[in-house]
Amino acid sequence: VQLYIRDLFGKVVRPVKELKGFQKVFIKKGETKTISFSLTPENLKFYDDQLNYDWEGGEFDIMVGTNSKNVQTKRINWTK
Repeated sequence: VQLYIRDLFGKVVRPVKELKGFQKVFIKKGETKTISFSLTPENLKFYDDQLNYDWEGGEFDIMVGTNSKNVQTKRINWTK
């Protein structure tokens, strides 16, 4: 299971999908499991155009899936 974020309105251009977490899970046929990820402002930090390592609030897409193409997306607004 892979966790990606996308900052929709950053002051610098960032990747469309940034891998922020993953868990290797083994599931038997017919079995289901619940996987949890925790996101904090630390996960949102990046180097801006002045080389400051910080994060900025705004809209983010949170994507979870088995690979980078097959994801479910939820949009959140995270204020600083």
